[in-house]
Amino acid sequence: MSPKVTAEIARLPEMKVADLQKRYEQVFGEECRSRNKQYLVRRIAWRLQANDEGGLSREALMKAGELAVDAESRVTAPREHANTQVAKPKPAAFVDWDPRLPPPNNVIERQYKGEMIRVVVLQEGFEYEGERFRSLTAIAKKVTGTHTNGFLFFKLGRRP
Repeated sequence: MSPKVTAEIARLPEMKVADLQKRYEQVFGEECRSRNKQYLVRRIAWRLQANDEGGLSREALMKAGELAVDAESRVTAPREHANTQVAKPKPAAFVDWDPRLPPPNNVIERQYKGEMIRVVVLQEGFEYEGERFRSLTAIAKKVTGTHTNGFLFFKLGRRP
């Protein structure tokens, strides 16, 4: 790296954010949308070094673009690309059953304030007093009037 670029990079941390934004726009040729000083210093330094050293080859840039389209972890949505295919998840063949629950059509009972609470376990949820609920916690809340963990309220075992 040339001494001139080295000296300019060394001065970057001492510059004000407004000056860094102007320098960013000069170096990148686009509007600067950041006010984060550390980010601007790093990006400008990187670009100055890349310009001085020659940057990446055209082939490397093209390969990086191809890899970015097919990457599994993304920060932003992919751009429209001819070879991009959206994979649709297959529906699950079965519902993962919680081992703490009895099989469907069984009854969970609990005595609460002198009243017997009976809940029927369904394939997808629970039934209490003719009403369907998605969770035991919802039933416990209806019975007690406060937020209570359903498994603890009905004294069901812990998950293995």
